[in-house]
Amino acid sequence: MPNMPGMQHTGPPAPGWHWTEDASVFFGYNGQERKFRDFHAWEAQNWLMADAEHPIGRGLFRATAMTSLEPFTLHEIGSPQVFQTGETFRSAPLIDYQHPHDLIMGLGADYTRTSGPISYYAGADLVGSPTLGPIAFMHRPSAYGNPQAPLSHHYLDSTHITPGVLRGGISGRGVGVEGSWFHGREPDEDRTDIDLGALDSYALRVSWARGPWSAQASGARLTLPEAITPYDADRLTGSISYTNATRRLSAWTFAFGQNREIHGNFEAYLFEAAINASARGLVYTRAESVDKDILDVGFHPRGVFHRHRHSQVGALTAGYLFNFLKTKAGVFGVGADLTRYSVPENLNDSYGSPSSYHVFVHYSLRGQGAGHVH
Repeated sequence: MPNMPGMQHTGPPAPGWHWTEDASVFFGYNGQERKFRDFHAWEAQNWLMADAEHPIGRGLFRATAMTSLEPFTLHEIGSPQVFQTGETFRSAPLIDYQHPHDLIMGLGADYTRTSGPISYYAGADLVGSPTLGPIAFMHRPSAYGNPQAPLSHHYLDSTHITPGVLRGGISGRGVGVEGSWFHGREPDEDRTDIDLGALDSYALRVSWARGPWSAQASGARLTLPEAITPYDADRLTGSISYTNATRRLSAWTFAFGQNREIHGNFEAYLFEAAINASARGLVYTRAESVDKDILDVGFHPRGVFHRHRHSQVGALTAGYLFNFLKTKAGVFGVGADLTRYSVPENLNDSYGSPSSYHVFVHYSLRGQGAGHVH
């Protein structure tokens, strides 16, 4: 079962180098239909990562690298997605699009030392994940098979590709406490560079794991996180997950996130699950209720602000993935899903009754239930 980053080493390390690789590629057709404008795109969401571990002294050294070709396999503006927000394109806020991930999604190292039931770790990342939020959506077993990012991504786990992170923590008997110091600004729209800056933000996470169960609560102070809103913000998250690949309901996650901004507090709720329908078939589902400020997003000069209007949007996704071929080189499947949305009254005139769908082929290096978390 995946654990929180940096908290996964609790036993004596094996001698020599140990390498772990993982990858996921979706290629398919994305249809997003809403009033006045439909969005359609052929696209490929993807990532590749590798870990290398080696004992050093009385501890374990680990290096991690992760990359994505989405700067080249998605449209420059990103992947169409009704009600999605976060980051910018050509200095304007992204609305109804999920931005591409950066070419370098992770590059860092940490060192863990275990003394009896207690483990300590310290790490640094050129690009990495602060101690904030649940496991990023593309690594969660409960989100396996779903090519679309959650609408709650920028309330929960969007900091997973932060440029510049120092982190450390202690864990024992299933309980962990971690802290991090990092660069708070979201990456810019140039997806091939590394947007380093001052380590000006901090986060704290408390986590718990026992058997198939895990949970976390975390919070962060983010310095100037959004380019279009030059104000600091706070983020609070909490989540609980269950993962057991041998059960029909193989994984589920419930998560809550809140962004506390100068324009108001905005909250998101997420539930997602993966269900083993057969030896090769997987049903995935996701339900969200997210408080958006779509009506008022835009550039806000420092010193000028107003309360943003709230729009509580909802989304319910149901999908099916059939793995038709399992080889030593990976798992190959085909899938499709449908999403229906609930629209608040103040967005009815703009959005009507939107829906979306995906039809795709999928490749996974390791398959569901074996995902590796950086």
